[in-house]
Amino acid sequence: MRTAIGLMSGTSMDGIDAAILYSDGRSRVEQGPSLAMPYDDGMKARLRAILGGQGEVAAVADMLTRAHATVVNRLLMINNITIDKINVIGFHGHTIIHQPEVRRTWQIGDGALLAALTGIAVVDDFRTADVAAGGQGAPLASLYHGALAAALPKPLAILNIGGVANVTWIGPDDQMLAFDTGPGNAPIDDWVRQCGRGEMDRDGQLAAAGKVDHDVLAALLANAYFDLVPPKSLDRDDFALPSAPGWSVEDGAATLTAFTAQAVARAGRHLPEAPRQWLVCGGGRHNAALMTVLAEVLDGPVAPVEMVGWRGDFLEAEAFAYLAIRHLDGLPLSLPGTTGVPHPMAGGRLNRHLA
Repeated sequence: MRTAIGLMSGTSMDGIDAAILYSDGRSRVEQGPSLAMPYDDGMKARLRAILGGQGEVAAVADMLTRAHATVVNRLLMINNITIDKINVIGFHGHTIIHQPEVRRTWQIGDGALLAALTGIAVVDDFRTADVAAGGQGAPLASLYHGALAAALPKPLAILNIGGVANVTWIGPDDQMLAFDTGPGNAPIDDWVRQCGRGEMDRDGQLAAAGKVDHDVLAALLANAYFDLVPPKSLDRDDFALPSAPGWSVEDGAATLTAFTAQAVARAGRHLPEAPRQWLVCGGGRHNAALMTVLAEVLDGPVAPVEMVGWRGDFLEAEAFAYLAIRHLDGLPLSLPGTTGVPHPMAGGRLNRHLA
């Protein structure tokens, strides 16, 4: 068993999640302390400004790395854990470009600097090798989902709703299929922000008060992405907001919430067998309106992952701790069924702390 800290800054751009995991990188996993640090408005604006690789990327990457170091040090201090108890940090960084079709993906963040600031070895750059080999580079949490779900009834679907939504399907013989289903929270968040009503549709209250624009919804669902055979993945901004739709803020939130849910339902058509259960993690599970629509459109019961004792807000951070441990042991981080690589693929880059 090794002890790792996993770090995640997701496409929703709400902050940094940090989680300690004890694992052998295979079947044994035990969750340790966790901590979330929200980004302030200034950091969110800086991250939005460099999406697509524009602007002051190097300066923002430095700020992002230092913010991650602060979270690590705070997590250890709060829990009275010394750095010699941590074997490795799994540092995802923050995705600003994801274009696997041209073999390009970019997660900003300096693993060497993070190792220097924390005094702990850091594994970063998790996606590049997968994409270079012809894979999608995403989703990467699937192997961790498989370890967590070892004793659960199958087939099972684990749906992560961040800025983008993705699913891991685990079959009766533990075969695995994973892919991005479509938009997650990002279009809803962007719409609410554009309307000057905050950073998100908190608890789905706006969507619950609105009406779905079925004509626009049908147009959004006509996107060719939904017919592509998985594995497949998306960039945060692959689904742009409709221009001047004439919506109220509530109707826009309702329509985009329906879009996210219906995209998941479309994804269900690609699964080899209908899941006996959909378990939902990520920020989207806090959106009551979204969870209601998911329950209406999906085959099988829908529930937050807390129902089986998992931590829905920290699952991705835990996953990168798990993948960092697997990197140390030279184990694959992705499979043909999870990202489309031609064979099980190792990945990541080790940055050792130099005393």
